[in-house]
Amino acid sequence: MKHLVAKIHPDDNVLVALQDLPVGTPVTWDGTTVTTTEKIPAKHKLALQFLAPGDPVHMYGVLVGKAAQAIGVGGLLTTSNMRHATDSYDEHRQHRPEWPAPEVSQWQERTFQGFHRPDGRVGTANYWLVIPLVFCENRNIQVLEEALVNDLGYARRKSYQPQTQELISLLRAGKTVEEILATDLHSAEDGQARPRLFPNVDGVRFLTHEGGCGGIRQDAQTLCGLLAGYITHPNVAGATVLSLGCQNAQVSMLQAEIDRRSPGGLQKPLYILEQQKIGTEEALISTALRQTFAGLMLANQATRQPAPLSKLCIGLECGGSDGFSGISANPAVGHVSDLLVALGGSVILAEFPELCGVEQELVDRSVDTATAERFSSLMKAYGDSAVAVGSGFDMNPSPGNIRDGLITDAMKSAGAARKGGSSPVVAVLDYPELVTQPGLNLLCTPGNDVESTTAEVGSGATVVLFTTGLGTPTGNPIAPVVKISSNTALARRMPDIIDLNTGTVIDGEETIEQAGARILDYVVRVASGEEVAAVRHDQTDFIPWKRGVSL
Repeated sequence: MKHLVAKIHPDDNVLVALQDLPVGTPVTWDGTTVTTTEKIPAKHKLALQFLAPGDPVHMYGVLVGKAAQAIGVGGLLTTSNMRHATDSYDEHRQHRPEWPAPEVSQWQERTFQGFHRPDGRVGTANYWLVIPLVFCENRNIQVLEEALVNDLGYARRKSYQPQTQELISLLRAGKTVEEILATDLHSAEDGQARPRLFPNVDGVRFLTHEGGCGGIRQDAQTLCGLLAGYITHPNVAGATVLSLGCQNAQVSMLQAEIDRRSPGGLQKPLYILEQQKIGTEEALISTALRQTFAGLMLANQATRQPAPLSKLCIGLECGGSDGFSGISANPAVGHVSDLLVALGGSVILAEFPELCGVEQELVDRSVDTATAERFSSLMKAYGDSAVAVGSGFDMNPSPGNIRDGLITDAMKSAGAARKGGSSPVVAVLDYPELVTQPGLNLLCTPGNDVESTTAEVGSGATVVLFTTGLGTPTGNPIAPVVKISSNTALARRMPDIIDLNTGTVIDGEETIEQAGARILDYVVRVASGEEVAAVRHDQTDFIPWKRGVSL
C-alpha cells in the first residue's frame, strides 16, 4: 500500500516524505498524526516532534545531526536548520550477538555459469587486459586499442558520426543556425558491427591511468597492488603490460604484488614489455600485438561451467544517492548481502567516508577485537587526514545529494551502510588488499563512485551492485556493474542505464525482502553472462585512488 511518509526506525524523530506534501497535509504513522507546516518535497524529512537548537535528530536509529535552529512539528529539515553530528564510538565495545541468518533454501542448490580458474576462484566474465605500468605508456595503449578492437569484433560504442555528417550537409545546403538547432538528428547506430573472433572472450580491456611515476613511492606501490588485483582477478584470462622502464612502478614491484595475491604462482598468461629495452614504437606495438593475439587464443579455450553461489564476490556501491536510497535500494541490496553471506559467498562494503556515524554498529558486528580495532584505526586516520587539509566527512554530500534529501553526511552514511545488511564483519581491508574470507568484508576506499568501484573490483568483486537515486552511468572494465534505482521516476527517465528498479518498495508494491530476492535472481543471470547496461554501453571507468583525501 502506498504511504505518504515513512518512519525508518522506532527511535527516529523524523519522517521521510514519500511524495510531495503541500502545506497543511496531515500525515500519520503508527497512530501519530502531524500536519506539515511548510511544503515538504518528496525524499526530504519533516520533524515528528519539536526540535530546539542543539536537539538531536535521529534516523535509522542513529544520530544523523542536530538542530541548528528551532524546527516545529511538521517542519522541513534543511541545511540551514540542521547540522551534521554523530555519536562517538568505542572500538572495544563489541556485542557480537548471534546473527539470525536469512532463509536461503531456495538458492541453496542454485548455480551460475562461470569461468573456473586454477586458483579455485570463479569469474563471471572472461576478459583480456592491456594495461600500462606508467602514464607514459597511455598513448601506446590507445594505439593497441585502435589496432585490435574493431577487427576482433569488440567495438561497442554507438557512433554519432552520421549526425555530424548530417549537420555538415545542412551547413552546405545553406541552413541557418536556427534551422540547424531545430533539426531532429537521426539516432546513432549501435556498434558491434562484426562477430567476435574469439567468442569465449568477453572483450579486451585497455586501461589507462595517471600514475606510476612522480608523487611518492607509496603511490607506485599502491598502484602496483591495484593492477595486480586486476591481473589476478578471476574475470581476467590474462594480461599484456606495457612498461617504459625508468618509472617508480617497476616491473619487479608489480611482480611482487602479483605473487602476494597468487601464492601458488600466476597460472594465466602474462606478457610484460619494456619500451626502453625493446626500442622503437613499431617493435613494441608489433610484439604486443603478437603476444596479445596469442593470449586471446589461449583465453578462448575457457568456457562457462556451473559454480555454486558461494563462489560469488559482490561489491556494494552507491552513487548519485537520494533520500530514497536508504529506504529502498540500499536495504534491498543489504538483504542480498545477507543472503549471499548465508550461502557462503563474499561481499565488500567500502566507501569509508559514508560509514561515518554508524561506526559503533560495525564495531559491534566485528568478529573479534582485532577486526574492530583495525576498522576504527582506518576510519579515524581517514577522518583526521580530511580535517588536516581543511575538509571533513561532513563535506561529503554532493549538491545532488542535498537537493534530493540527504542534507548531512551522517544521514547519507546511515542509509548507505544499509547495503552491508546485518551479517558479522569478518575482515577489514586496507586499499588495495584482496578479499580472502567469505562473509562481509569492509574495504577502506573513498566515497567517490569510480575510485571505490575500481577498488572493490581490484580486491576481488566479480559483480558490483550499484544503487543510485539520481542516475549515473558508472561501469568497470572487467566486472559487471548492476545499476539499481531507488525510485521509479529515475528508472523511467533513464532506462538506458538502469538495470533494476526498487522504487517498487516506495510505491508499496514490494517488500525489501522481495526486492532483494529479485536482485539476487538477476545477479545469478548476470554472473552467467547476461549483459548489464554498463557493459552494453562499453562504460569502463577506471580511476585508481592515490591515497590522498578523496570524499
